[in-house]
Amino acid sequence: MNGAKGDMRTDIKRLAIESARKAGGILKENLGRRKSVEFKGAIDLVTEVDRLSEDFIVGEIERAFPGHGILAEESAEKVKASPYKWIIDPLDGTTNFSHGFPFFCVSIAFEEHGKVVLGVVYDPMMDELFTAEEGHGAFLNGERIRVSGTDSLDTSLLATGFPYDLRSSKENNIDHFARFSIKAQAIRRAGSAALDLCYTASGRFDGYWEMKLRPWDVAAGALIAAEAGGKLTDFKGGPFSIYGRECLASNGLVHDQMVRILTKEEQ
Repeated sequence: MNGAKGDMRTDIKRLAIESARKAGGILKENLGRRKSVEFKGAIDLVTEVDRLSEDFIVGEIERAFPGHGILAEESAEKVKASPYKWIIDPLDGTTNFSHGFPFFCVSIAFEEHGKVVLGVVYDPMMDELFTAEEGHGAFLNGERIRVSGTDSLDTSLLATGFPYDLRSSKENNIDHFARFSIKAQAIRRAGSAALDLCYTASGRFDGYWEMKLRPWDVAAGALIAAEAGGKLTDFKGGPFSIYGRECLASNGLVHDQMVRILTKEEQ
C-alpha cells in the first residue's frame, strides 16, 4: 500500500500495538489488588480495571483518529460517518482477572469498510504480543506463527468456552463439550476467547469452538488465526462473521471432523 493511506495504516498498527501494551500494563499492575466488581448478568462481570483499560485505549484512538468509529465492550458504540472502526476488548478474561487467575489479555482490531484488516492481542502476564495484518501473516513477538499439523481429533488439544447464559439457556455448549470430550485428546477451557484463537494460530491448540460471542471477543483473534493458516467458519461449516454468534476455528486439518461433532452427524 502506497501514499497517505499506507502511512495511516502504519500509524494505526503502531497505535494499536502501543495501546495494547500500555493497557496490558494497567491490567498487570492491578492484578490481585482490591477492586470493585459489578455483575452485568448472573455470572458476567465487569471491574473498574476493565473501564480503566478501555478509557485509556479509547482516549488514545480519539486523540489520533477522531473521525474513526469505536466499538468497545464496556461503553456505547461511537458511530462515525467513516469506513474505519476500532473494535476493542480492554480485558478479555475478566472473570479470570477478578479471581487472580493470570490468563487474560487486551484485544484490539481495526475494521476497514466492514472487514477486519488488523488484529493485536497482548497477554501482559506472558509478555506475548500476537499481531496480524490482512494478507501479511500472523506473528508472535515478531516471529511468524503457523497453525498445527495435527490431522486427527484423537490427538488434538481443543479449546472452548461457555456462554454467560449457561444457567438459563439450553443452548449452552455442554452437549458439544460432552461429545468432544470423548473424541479429542483433551479440551481446555481457559476463559479468554481472544487467547484461545491466538493459541490456535500458534499451534498450541488444534481447534477451538464457542457460541454466543461478541465482535470484540473474536475480531482480532480471528484475523490472527486466519493469517496463521487456520480455517474459520460457523458450526455448520458456513461463513464466519465476527458479528455472528458461532466461531469454529481450527488448523484446517481437523475442521470437518469438528463440524461433524457440532452438527451431531457424528456422536
